[in-house]
Amino acid sequence: MKEKKENDLMVLLRYAGNYKGLTFLGLGLSAVAMVLGMVPYICIWLVARDLIAVAPDWKAASGIAGYGWMAFGFALAGIVIYFCALMCTHLAAFRTAANIRKQGMAHLMKTPLGFFDSNASGLLRNRLDGAAAETETLLAHNLADIVGTVAMFIAMLVLMFIFDWRMGAACLLAAVVSVCALGTMMGGQNAGLMAEYQAAQDVMSKAGTEYVRGIPVVKVFQQTVYSFRAFKQAIEDYSAKAEHYQANVCKVPQAVNLTATEGAFVFLVPAALLLAPAALRSGNFAGFVTNFAFYAVFSAIISTALARIMFAASGMMLAQTALGRINQVMSAPVLPVTDHPKKPMDNLVEFENVSFTYEGAEVPALDQVSFRVEPGQTIALVGPSGGGKTTAASLIPRFWDVTSGRVKVGGVDVRETDPHVLMDQVAFVFQNNRLFKTSILENVRISRPDATRQEVEEALMAAQCGDILEKLPNGMDTVIGTEGTYLSGGEQQRVALARAILKNAPIVVLDEATAFADPENEALIQKAFARLTQGKTVIMIAHRLSTVVSADQIIVLAEGRVAEQGTHEELVSRNGLYAKMWKDYNQAVQWKISAGEEAK
Repeated sequence: MKEKKENDLMVLLRYAGNYKGLTFLGLGLSAVAMVLGMVPYICIWLVARDLIAVAPDWKAASGIAGYGWMAFGFALAGIVIYFCALMCTHLAAFRTAANIRKQGMAHLMKTPLGFFDSNASGLLRNRLDGAAAETETLLAHNLADIVGTVAMFIAMLVLMFIFDWRMGAACLLAAVVSVCALGTMMGGQNAGLMAEYQAAQDVMSKAGTEYVRGIPVVKVFQQTVYSFRAFKQAIEDYSAKAEHYQANVCKVPQAVNLTATEGAFVFLVPAALLLAPAALRSGNFAGFVTNFAFYAVFSAIISTALARIMFAASGMMLAQTALGRINQVMSAPVLPVTDHPKKPMDNLVEFENVSFTYEGAEVPALDQVSFRVEPGQTIALVGPSGGGKTTAASLIPRFWDVTSGRVKVGGVDVRETDPHVLMDQVAFVFQNNRLFKTSILENVRISRPDATRQEVEEALMAAQCGDILEKLPNGMDTVIGTEGTYLSGGEQQRVALARAILKNAPIVVLDEATAFADPENEALIQKAFARLTQGKTVIMIAHRLSTVVSADQIIVLAEGRVAEQGTHEELVSRNGLYAKMWKDYNQAVQWKISAGEEAK
């Protein structure tokens, strides 16, 4: 266990970068400060020694004032040096936490985009941001306290055995009892409980994020928090683990620990009673009383030192668990990048015997799928839900890599293309597009940061966003999501289309882009599509079959395989799966409710 902690500590210090030296400087200053902080206790002993030596003629003890100033000076020096130590460790801790967040985000930027479909944003945020914050306590306070306390204990051992080793050993019994109690709480079979506790906290964080996002649904159906079973169960599991750790693991050992440390003086009294007769017979009772006074005062340090060790040990456990959660982020799969990238020659898209299986799934999402999309051609992917349409489109920009086969863009396997070059080749419009809490100008410009204001405006006009800009108080400079400025789903979709138009990529992927649009917005979106797809290679996914009638090719995917392929007229004439879907679609379009009659 010790080696594991040392390894974890070295990993954390590597995140500190050039600030690692500040950590070591802070630890050294903390050790010095703790040793200096013990000098006033020695001064108290010196005062007691001089007073007892001249009793009852107290005025003869002329050096007492000097001891007082010495105690004040060393105490002040200890405080100043400890402050400097904490400044060093805090600066290093803040830099370490910042580096963890930066490196974590940099690593996540290299992961396949599909990774975020199976890993909730709330869970990732809790693992990275929350865990990084927990390391601050360890590096800023706990490490300095551990090193300082170790230095203090070494000095205590020296001092305790200088005057009377028997009374010193009695005082240390409190420390032995305390360490045993702490070991019972944090060692052995209880060592893994903190990891379970943190895992329960992660699950609760993830469920909480999902619940907050689902509040509109909960309110619409007049439900309560208890209707969201996953969230309720996560809270109960977290509460049960916390209560178990507190009541069954920590209750008795912590009571023993506090009793021993706060009552360290109790261990000294029996030792003093046993030693007092011998001191009387030897004629050195004054020296015995002086030593007893020293150990009585010094026993108060033990509770402070052991309390610091307890909190530091707790901090080490939390930091160890936090580092494990950070490593879960850092171990996320990275999208492989070839050392010798090839550049696509054009915007031809080819699927060659492509198979793909999601992690943990037993049935492939795509199985030996092959098709070809010529430059400037529009193809539609249709089929039953779960047939593999979105999966196929997602393999083009490498949201995932194929299990077998090849996806080619411009005659080059996408795995042999630089990811940045590949992303420049493809523009996406999904059914759920996210707008950031910034201006419409910056929301659109995110697809091409070097675009001018005029180019952004032209893209917005091409995306039929003129009516949106007219009603906004500051036009393109209006910030979305603040001060009551919000857009409808169809309006957000048009702004997202403006992004794709501004990007001007030669390949366009449309995934149910009109799924949630009302008729008015859908008409405007269709006009924007005409501008976006002009001269481009287009792969569109749609359930509304009316939107794919004019496609150059329609590929019907069912159970991960290509069931049919051809134009609309060809597929209808074959009376296959597509013909059935077309018939069902037309019946659904004509369906209506008439008063007093059956639905037709």
